[in-house]
This record gives sequence, C-alpha cells and structure tokens, in this order.
Amino acid sequence: MITKKDVEYVANLSRLELDDADMNNFVPNLQEILSYVDKLNELNTSDVEPTAHVLSLTNVKRKDDIKPSLCNEEALQSAPETSDGFFLVPPVIE
Repeated sequence: MITKKDVEYVANLSRLELDDADMNNFVPNLQEILSYVDKLNELNTSDVEPTAHVLSLTNVKRKDDIKPSLCNEEALQSAPETSDGFFLVPPVIE
C-alpha cells in the first residue's frame, strides 16, 4: 500500500516540491500504477525474447568508399581570399 511518506520519498528523489493537496492526489494514483504493474507481472513471458526496441533496427550507414576529391588548388579556386593554402575569412572572436 502506498502511503503519503512513500510519495514524499519519491518526490524528494525526483526533486519535486509538492504541496499537501498534490501529495494526497498522488497516493491513489501511484497505488493504481503499482496495481497495474502487479497485474502485468502475472503474465507468462517465458517465451518472449528480451528486446531493447520493438522494431528491428539495422545499420543504415553506407559503405565508406574512397573516391577522388578536389585538390587544394581546385577547392580554393572560387574563394574570394586565401592565405597559405587556406580560406581567408574574417575573425569571429576579437
């Protein structure tokens, strides 16, 4: 049976500040939740595999293929300003 002291304990763990009216509302609510969990515990789940997700998930990443890329000169070709082989941009931190 859930008591007001149990609700205070859970509220403290959750860092919740509850007034007396909230405490009194939570006692029957938590009792109802725990009763439902007890009912679920009656189910036979011996043939059910444990799962972390209800849908089967697969890796959707593509294969990492090495492909040719731009050389440094081609990459900097359309840059407004460059310096020593790098893009020259205005400073963002003074």
